[in-house]
Amino acid sequence: MNTIKVNIKDKIAVLSMNRGRSNAINAEMVAELHQMVRNIENDDSIAGLILTGKDGFFSAGLDLIELFNYDEETIKSFWIDFLDLVTTLVSFKKPMIAAISGHSPAGGCVLALCCDYRIMAEGKFIIGLNEVPVGIIVPESIFHLYSFWLGEPNAYRFLLEGKLMNTQQALSTGLIDEVVNPESILHAAERKMLTYIQLERNTWQQSKMNMRAELLKKVSADPTEMLRPMLAQWWSASTRSILKTIIQNLQQKPA
Repeated sequence: MNTIKVNIKDKIAVLSMNRGRSNAINAEMVAELHQMVRNIENDDSIAGLILTGKDGFFSAGLDLIELFNYDEETIKSFWIDFLDLVTTLVSFKKPMIAAISGHSPAGGCVLALCCDYRIMAEGKFIIGLNEVPVGIIVPESIFHLYSFWLGEPNAYRFLLEGKLMNTQQALSTGLIDEVVNPESILHAAERKMLTYIQLERNTWQQSKMNMRAELLKKVSADPTEMLRPMLAQWWSASTRSILKTIIQNLQQKPA
């Protein structure tokens, strides 16, 4: 695995995203996350999963620098695979906790939203879905995922303005559940995980699936029709111009 690391201790798998400084998501990371999550799901010796990043970044979201240069077939495949990863995460039966170790906008926020509980590190970090200002049409499935935690009115308002929140705003809206010292984030995630895995496994997992049944139907719907306008907008002159400006700003930042 080139973009993730996994450590298993006391029946808990800690999956750490590990790609560059900011854990930007590309096709390789999507494939590796998908494979490892399925492996963990099917391993009866593992009771739960903690998803985390590195100091300062959970994940900065999609790797726009790399994705900008994908051809039409590659970007289409990427979106299909990314949305399929979301479905796999939403349908993950075991307890899954996000230890949000830093900034988590856009795609990073999407990964965190799939989890059962979100703990975020204290600091001047932001989290939220800012696809609209970037020029990316929000998939319907992502709106349903956001709504699951924030309620439809807030999800609607926040998505249309591309709202990014600091930790206290995210806590007050229910986007995250807890804020802790960065050095304590994995310990806090492990402590919360123990409250889940000490309960009868089948009862817990089936209850989770029952409560996520409607969400799972929505996120697992065939994305073909939804992707057509998204991909058309991706190649539009206006979105390409926005992406070029973002990429120029990213490339000017120190490594």
